[in-house]
Amino acid sequence: MAWFLLFIAGLFEIGWAIGLKYTEGFTKLWPSIWTITAMIASFLLLGTALKSLPIGTAYSIWVGIGSVGTVLLGIALFGEPATFSRILFVMFIVIGIAGLKITSPV
Repeated sequence: MAWFLLFIAGLFEIGWAIGLKYTEGFTKLWPSIWTITAMIASFLLLGTALKSLPIGTAYSIWVGIGSVGTVLLGIALFGEPATFSRILFVMFIVIGIAGLKITSPV
């Protein structure tokens, strides 16, 4: 269950990272409310997952999920460049996430 919560926390991290772009410096009400809500949900779920997962592994995976998702949505939603090197380095992050999960003692 902790791994599932960590995954959902990572999805909320993607949500608040992307939401920051839509808030326009927290000047737009509804995007700001969504972003703050996603931040709170992400941290609460991460904190709950940390009750039974190692901090180094869980935090790294949480950040990795957020990073990969934010890069991919930046490409899809905001027209950021999808160069070979960017995709390659995102794949390195995915490999690192998988490696941490596979080698985790829990």
